[in-house]
Order: sequence, then structure tokens, then C-alpha cells
Amino acid sequence: MEPDRTEFTDELIAGRRAGPPGRMPDDMPPWMGALIYRIDAASRIAGRIICWMLVPLMAAMVYEVVARKLFVAPTMWAYDISRMLCGAMFMLGAGYALSKGVHIRADFLYRNWPPRRQGMVDAALYVLFYFPALIFFAWVSYEYAAVAWVRGERSMDTAWMAPLAPLRTAMPVGAVLLLVQGVSELLKSIYAIRSNRWPQ
Repeated sequence: MEPDRTEFTDELIAGRRAGPPGRMPDDMPPWMGALIYRIDAASRIAGRIICWMLVPLMAAMVYEVVARKLFVAPTMWAYDISRMLCGAMFMLGAGYALSKGVHIRADFLYRNWPPRRQGMVDAALYVLFYFPALIFFAWVSYEYAAVAWVRGERSMDTAWMAPLAPLRTAMPVGAVLLLVQGVSELLKSIYAIRSNRWPQ
């Protein structure tokens, strides 16, 4: 059965950059192409490293289920470990997700626009909202993480009382990764405005 136009267009937007960073268009300024390529490649490497956090996350959850159900010996640490690893993966992987164009977006109008108009809207939103909000978030979360390290703050949700500083550190680091990837996305938007097509 043929997919309807909406499904097909949605796949094009989300999958526009499904592969590894590729060769930039010949009409793109060399400095722009090199910067986009390097940022996207760095995000890809970061994404591959961060995805390995899934292994200890799954191990902790499986261990907890087996210990609780088979041996009636629940752990004090599995809940905290799984929650913190999941939160860290979410924050640290956001830049990689942005590089692949898979962040949730309300694109019922956007998907039918020509690339030039899409680029204009994206560029305006990055400059007016994305960068200011992320810079503010990075600054606030850095202070939040620094206080956790200095005070040795611990979680009060379980008897294990896990240290909170490593998890809170993931927030400013994730914000920085998002900021860097945002530079690449802004440059792609500028290229789309100039050439009426996306670079990847």
C-alpha cells in the first residue's frame, strides 16, 4: 500500500540526515562545510559513546527484577542507578538527536514549505529562542551541578542515598552539546535560505 503524502513527507523531514555526516554541497563556503561536518561528526561520536550507557542501565534493571522476583532480595541501588542513567542519557544524547533531526516538532505547516522558508523559520527560532534559552539553562545547571559537588548532595528518594553530583553534571554538559550542535543547525538553515535546499 502506498504511504500517503503526509507520512512520506514526515519521513523525509525526520530522516533528512539519517546517515553519517557526508560531503557538503560544492556551492557551500568551505569554512561553513568544514564546521558543519566537524560538529556533526563530533555529535555522532558523542551519541555512540552515550548509547553505551544503555548497557549498565539494562543490567541494573534486569538484576533488580531477578533479585526481587526470584530471590526476594530487592536492591537499594537499582532504582537510583536506572533513573540517573536514563536522565543522563536523555540530557547527553539531546545534541546527537538534534543532529539527526529527530526532536519532536509540530511540523504540519513546516513540512509543506520550500526549504528557503523552512531555513528562515529555523534560523529565526534558533537565534531568538534556542540559543538564549540554552545559554541560560547551561549557566543555571552549571551552578546547580557545582553546588551538588561542593555540598556532596545525595538523593533522599531511597535508603541508598546516591550522590547527585554526577547526574546534575550531565545537565550543563548536555546543554553545551546542544549549543554546539545548534551552531551546525543554524549554519544549515543559512545555507537553506541562500540556496533553497538543505545540505544533507
